[in-house]
Amino acid sequence: MELRAWLAPRRRAEPITDPGERRAIVIELVIVFAITLGMSGLRSLLSLLDALLQPEPLSQQQVAINVPQATAQAIDFLRQLLSAGQLFAWGALGLYLLWRAGIRLRAVGLDRDHPGRDALGGAGLAALIGIPGLGLYFLARALGANLTVLPSTLDNTWWSPIALTVAAAANAWAEEVLVVAYLITRLRQLGWRENGSLVAAATLRGSYHLYQGFGGFVGNFVMGLVFGRVWQKTNRLWPLVIAHTLLDIVAFVGYALLRGKVSWLS
Repeated sequence: MELRAWLAPRRRAEPITDPGERRAIVIELVIVFAITLGMSGLRSLLSLLDALLQPEPLSQQQVAINVPQATAQAIDFLRQLLSAGQLFAWGALGLYLLWRAGIRLRAVGLDRDHPGRDALGGAGLAALIGIPGLGLYFLARALGANLTVLPSTLDNTWWSPIALTVAAAANAWAEEVLVVAYLITRLRQLGWRENGSLVAAATLRGSYHLYQGFGGFVGNFVMGLVFGRVWQKTNRLWPLVIAHTLLDIVAFVGYALLRGKVSWLS
């Protein structure tokens, strides 16, 4: 009974009944995700379809996440930071729209009341997701359902760890704010049930990882279910942002430091 009680979400946002306001929320959702992660999901789907049409199996193909964006090192560094800045702006857009609708940062768990607890929760979530996630990745590759993912192909420069760390934080911020806090809150206002909004958010999270293969979708879908339920239950977003940041720092920076030194890394 205790586990079932913990897994049960706590509903907070009240559904909006006015037809005009509901229509405005739907239009807002379409616009926001058409210029952010929803469009990324469609592009990712096309990338997977293109990979499936290649003569080589998925496991023999590679895809890189953080790639050079310019020949000159200084320009490359600045462009990496600009890409991260765009992700931070995406998350800020979601928060701004919630704020305009009368929903404050505290209402989605972005206050500074429990920094220590949020940090510990984030570290625990990172461990919970990271270790099984790595196993799922290797299993998907072995089954031929995933491409070989290269977290970074940036040159080994003084600034690459900085750029990769900033990218990790930017990814975490954009995804957790938009896919969890913003999307689920808006779906609550449209009267969606908690489980339905959770599955919708997890599906969106998995969709923009399809470029990695089917394993990338499944792994991130499961991550979305866990992260979304934790937020629904605790109403704390910082642990999700912290956990996601830690996972990406380990993947991005760790890969860049160990590439060529560890046999099982491509």
